[in-house]
Amino acid sequence: MKPILAFDVNETLLDLSALDPLFKQIFGDSSVRKEWFNQFIQNAFVTVIVDTYQPFGKIGMTALEMIAERRGVVLTEDHKAMIKDGLVNLPPYPEVHEALKFLKDSGFRMVTITNSTQEVGTEQLKNAGIIEYFEATLTAEKVHKLKPAREAYQLIADECGVGLKDIILIAAHSWDIAGAIAAGCNTAFIARPGAVIDPIHPTPNIIGNNLTEVAHAIVEANK
Repeated sequence: MKPILAFDVNETLLDLSALDPLFKQIFGDSSVRKEWFNQFIQNAFVTVIVDTYQPFGKIGMTALEMIAERRGVVLTEDHKAMIKDGLVNLPPYPEVHEALKFLKDSGFRMVTITNSTQEVGTEQLKNAGIIEYFEATLTAEKVHKLKPAREAYQLIADECGVGLKDIILIAAHSWDIAGAIAAGCNTAFIARPGAVIDPIHPTPNIIGNNLTEVAHAIVEANK
């Protein structure tokens, strides 16, 4: 039996750099987008550690407020609406369509697993034109435990009717890879520009510079 392929969404399939012009408009500096996303993830991790679940979108907006306060920028409701709209309209990376089609044509079952709410996660995939490749759009919202908590990866196994060892988690974040490995999944890391593996954790089964490389390595390993 071929493994289930479970994809992270933001920065793995969809390109967050599309938000850069919005951050340039709001903050006068497009690089603030990376600062914001790092704060976003840090705040999300705190909810996991102290076990106080909050919707991912709410965490993102409070992180935006923190960045604005830090930089002395007056953040308006219109600014927040711009970022929210941008998030649900992110484009896929250039190779994503073709690589997903290759994997689907090769007989793999595919799902997504995101920290976003069900509504946002589904809308993102629809707007990016890639939802057709996935049999399910799963979200950590259902278990009220954000990745990299074990419960989020167990959700994949439960929903797909397989064991954790029968899943390959595909992500461009070292923390997501580490969480999946700790839960018992196999993993594939997409080394998007600036993304590196944390050496303190076990090495992923597969590493590639883009989804095309990862997809071909997965197919080759499962012949």
